[in-house]
Amino acid sequence: MAEYVDSYEDVTAFGLESPKEGTLLAVQTECTFMWTTSEGDPVGLIMNFVHHDGRFWVTCTRRRKRVAAVQRRPRVAVAVSSRGTDIGVSQAITYKGSAIVHDDEATRNWMYRALAEKVRPGNKAQQDAFVAHLDTPGRVVIEIVPDTRIGFDAEQMFAGSPAGSTATRVVGAATEHPGDQEGAGA
Repeated sequence: MAEYVDSYEDVTAFGLESPKEGTLLAVQTECTFMWTTSEGDPVGLIMNFVHHDGRFWVTCTRRRKRVAAVQRRPRVAVAVSSRGTDIGVSQAITYKGSAIVHDDEATRNWMYRALAEKVRPGNKAQQDAFVAHLDTPGRVVIEIVPDTRIGFDAEQMFAGSPAGSTATRVVGAATEHPGDQEGAGA
């Protein structure tokens, strides 16, 4: 067990270790994909992703503003958290890197199948239907090549703490908060 630290000014000691990082990237299906607008404003949204060969892969239609934005300003970030999984709470990792937009058939076919297998595990019929859903004219794949990694593991931070580790869990739709707006941030 880690020694209790009572100052959280420097949290670099609580980085997410490689085995937990690998589990997180294998289990989690959603990431926050972030880029900048032409005005320089940061923006991000939740997207399904595939992590393969150290890179992240997401997909959307070319008409989405993020596609033109990352083609002009390829510096992006991806954040993945353990929220909503059963692997532990408050594990998170952020990667900064560069985006590459692909519109070739081979990349689309590979990525659609990999994504379908991740978000519809164990059901070939549902995977096939998901691939068909994705396979539309104008769809592209965005590859994110990370060059900077920032990991955090709250379980390490609160080990031995009198405050204890977080016990928050995602419960369900009944816990929505007043003021939440559908589509906010899109």
